Amino acid sequence: MILSRLTIHELQSLIRTGGATSSDIVQSVFARIEEVEGRVHAYITLMKDHAFAEAARADQDIKAGKIKPLTGIPIALKDIVCTKGFLTTCGSHILYNYVPPYDAMVVQKLREAGAIFTGKTNMDEFAMGSSTETSYFGITRNPWDLDRIPGGSSGGSAAAVAADECIASIGSDTGGSIRQPAALCGVVGMKPTYGRVSRFGLIAYASSLDQIGPFTKDVEDCAIMMNAIAGYDSQESTSVPMNVPDYTEFISRGIDGWKVGIPKEYFIEGIDPEVNEAMQRAITTIEGLGATCVEISLPHTEYCLAVYYIIAPAEASSNLARYDGVKYGFRSQDSIDLLDMYKKTRSAGFGAEVKRRIMIGTYALSSGYYDAYYKKASQVRALIKRDFTEAFTLCNAILTPISPTPAFKIGERMDNPLQMYLSDIFTVSTNLAGIPGISVPCGFTKGGLPIGAQFLAGHFEEGPLIQIAAAFEKYANIEKRRPNL
Repeated sequence: MILSRLTIHELQSLIRTGGATSSDIVQSVFARIEEVEGRVHAYITLMKDHAFAEAARADQDIKAGKIKPLTGIPIALKDIVCTKGFLTTCGSHILYNYVPPYDAMVVQKLREAGAIFTGKTNMDEFAMGSSTETSYFGITRNPWDLDRIPGGSSGGSAAAVAADECIASIGSDTGGSIRQPAALCGVVGMKPTYGRVSRFGLIAYASSLDQIGPFTKDVEDCAIMMNAIAGYDSQESTSVPMNVPDYTEFISRGIDGWKVGIPKEYFIEGIDPEVNEAMQRAITTIEGLGATCVEISLPHTEYCLAVYYIIAPAEASSNLARYDGVKYGFRSQDSIDLLDMYKKTRSAGFGAEVKRRIMIGTYALSSGYYDAYYKKASQVRALIKRDFTEAFTLCNAILTPISPTPAFKIGERMDNPLQMYLSDIFTVSTNLAGIPGISVPCGFTKGGLPIGAQFLAGHFEEGPLIQIAAAFEKYANIEKRRPNL
């Protein structure tokens, strides 16, 4: 039995029955990292010594009968969540040496649940990208095909789970950055409702869109992770004070009698034929579970990408203004005065994609253009949110594709930003509306690349979302495969 291949709930059972220790599990995970990390490059920073020290403490707790939901479970963290005493770079040169003095709330919650951290995973710089190719620290490769991208911006977190370099991981989702890489790497990924998981200690890209969520090997593990990280945080102004249910209670419930919406705007020309075929099989699976699939309309879908690529860069231009070389991170050493230092630090510290989005966002917020761009985009955003609110009066959940194509080749879209942005066409609406979404594997291409299906639900309906995802996962009976690494 190779422990690194198991799920959280399988390992929990072994721990409780004495079949494995935390040290055994951590040893298995780091043996796997040593075996494949040189090819995958899922991590920026490894926390090996810390992990083994924590595993020893966990084993003492296990012997004393103090077993928490994640005791002894190795989890990776996207390098955008702050970790006290460990590098947090956001995949950027400008933060290449930044060590936070505090932990993000999601890190605190996972520690309290007993989790052990393996390291910080690679990502597109400041979460700006759909392929994990913009990282200052190099490209992450898809474990299913090392010549292809793992998705982004949380590509390292998705690849680490797919390659068994951790048992579960944490990512962030601003426009699909959990769901899209989860789909392309063949794992489960959830973007919770905006406000469900605290953003305290999450380094901001676009504050009204960012949300933290888990990557896992199956839906039950997703429920376990959500139990650990969800909840109100008084330190975070957008955190919502709502009770958090036990998400594992939704795992065994069926969806007989449900209505599942199929938005006509998401099944369009240009979708890869194999992706479309997988989605049609997913619809058949849902109907086989006793649900009725009904066509719905989300009429403002055509404006989602345009709205997103005004709002997100505008907020990024404001959030990233703090990186000037004064307080922390990279600083240019050959400056003649303060303004020159600002200019040279930001020019050398940020990559091309980040600078592109800062310039777009600054332009959209500038005097004379704010009303025409950011204000108008915010008004259309309200219409997009209303579309979903009205749709959920007609159905319990919505089923859509996640990516119009399977994982594409590394370098294929780097010279064409507009083509890269189209990778987000089916995911950005969820962030604009603030609703939860989950990616679940739904098949493979003839070439063996994973395809994912996306389920969406109303605000704070993560429980029903897990319910339909678990039912689909069980009934769809997708062939169990592992990357050939």
